[in-house]
Amino acid sequence: MKDMLVRLIGLPDCSELENQLGKKESIVFRRAIAPEKHLVSSWVKEHFGDYWQSEVEIAFSRQPVSCLIAHRGNEILGFACYESTAKNFFGPTGTLESERGKGIGKVLLIKSLQSMKEMGYAYAIIGGVGPAEFYQKAVEAKLIDGSETSIYEHLIRKK
Repeated sequence: MKDMLVRLIGLPDCSELENQLGKKESIVFRRAIAPEKHLVSSWVKEHFGDYWQSEVEIAFSRQPVSCLIAHRGNEILGFACYESTAKNFFGPTGTLESERGKGIGKVLLIKSLQSMKEMGYAYAIIGGVGPAEFYQKAVEAKLIDGSETSIYEHLIRKK
C-alpha cells in the first residue's frame, strides 16, 4: 500500500455535512477524551484489530488527544487518529460497516486534517492507504511515488 500526500491549505468545509449528520442521524463528532480510552480502544480492537488499537492508544497519550470520534449516544460509529505512528501522519481511521456511505469518515478525516493544519503543517501524509479513491475525492490527496516501501515495511506480524 502506498502513502498519500494532502495539501492542508484550502481543505474543504465539512461543517454543513457535520450539521446534517447531527440533525438527521444524531451523530456527534468530537475529540475523544482520556476517560474514554478503554472504550474507544476496545471498540477499535473489536472492529479493526490489534494494530489499530495500538495506534489509538498512542493517540490517547497525546495532549490534546489526537483521536476524533463519531458517536450516536453511547454507540461509537467511527474514529480517526493522527500522529500515532509518525509525526505528520494521518490514520488509522475507520467507520462501522453499517454506517458507511453517510459521510462520517469524510467528516472525521477533514476535522483531523484541520487539527494537523492548526499544528502548523502545510501538508499531511496518509500512511499505508487502502481506499485511495476516497482520499482523492474527499481532500484531493495524491499518491506518493515510491512509497510502497513505507514505515510499515518491517512491521512485526502475528502468525
